[in-house]
Amino acid sequence: MIRHVVMFRFHDHVTAEQIAEFGRGLSEMVPQVPGILAYAHGPDIGVNDGNYDYAVTADFASTDDYRIYRDHPVHRAVIERFTGPLVAARSGVQFMFGA
Repeated sequence: MIRHVVMFRFHDHVTAEQIAEFGRGLSEMVPQVPGILAYAHGPDIGVNDGNYDYAVTADFASTDDYRIYRDHPVHRAVIERFTGPLVAARSGVQFMFGA
């Protein structure tokens, strides 16, 4: 199993509505991309200072399934629509987990 984790830090000018729209875009994308076993995302809840503003986790059965997601046109469209205008910093990692 592969877990993909990505965190976003938004520009200071980004509004709560823009963040909500980003979340809706992610949720609407999921059923359109094959190979996603689990998908969760949301804004930081503010417990610790210095955290990123938003996180996404996605689970896949294989690296091939992850690559399908990574390169899928619907996923690429969400990235293009939201990350350029909203995101000041991004950090990601993919790792293996489970048996």
